[in-house]
Amino acid sequence: RSVYIFAKKNIQFDHKKISLFEGYQYGEEFGKINVLRKAPAIKDGDFCLAESIAIMMYLAEKFHTPDYWYPADLQKRARVNEYLSWQHSSIRICGSRILWFKLLIPKAMGVEVPKEKMDTAEENFDASLKLFEEKFLQDRPFIVGDQFSLADLVAVVEIMQPIGAGVDVFENRPKLKAWKDRVREEIGAELFDEAHQAILSLQEAVKTMDPKKMEPLKPKILKDLLS
Repeated sequence: RSVYIFAKKNIQFDHKKISLFEGYQYGEEFGKINVLRKAPAIKDGDFCLAESIAIMMYLAEKFHTPDYWYPADLQKRARVNEYLSWQHSSIRICGSRILWFKLLIPKAMGVEVPKEKMDTAEENFDASLKLFEEKFLQDRPFIVGDQFSLADLVAVVEIMQPIGAGVDVFENRPKLKAWKDRVREEIGAELFDEAHQAILSLQEAVKTMDPKKMEPLKPKILKDLLS
């Protein structure tokens, strides 16, 4: 979602939507673009690149996007990099686990998530959000200060993930909600909502998912998330 939003705001591109739940990423065609078998990935001429953060940094440099995205100022850029480096093992993974544990594993795969796993996931996500507010946001409008940046974009799409499972992340967090509203305004409400449509409609979508299509992916997903 972050790469899609960033690209829509800055460049002309051809968007190809793939079905991860049907295992398209393990096919020969996608493997030629990204041997890591993950989305997103881009193909710029003969140059292929994976990993969302690397993709956005590449696009920002190549297309000379407005400075606020990835500031030239050394210390501002360092603040963006600081958040982007931290979020991989905190907000990103914790938000993703809430989505998988509360919705996708029990509803799409028919597997009960142990209570202790769910409790730990919720505790870790709450702790990550607390750190986000106290360390990265503080009393500023955005992570870097007065200007929106790549850090805010990456943060908001990850924090939105549990919403897909019916978890109101922003309840009782007025500072976080106010920040999200500012980010949505900066992105543009229409684009923000479009990019999150799949997440926001996921509870309905899982009702029509074919469990048989998930079977090839099931062992790996359960091993990675529940072991």
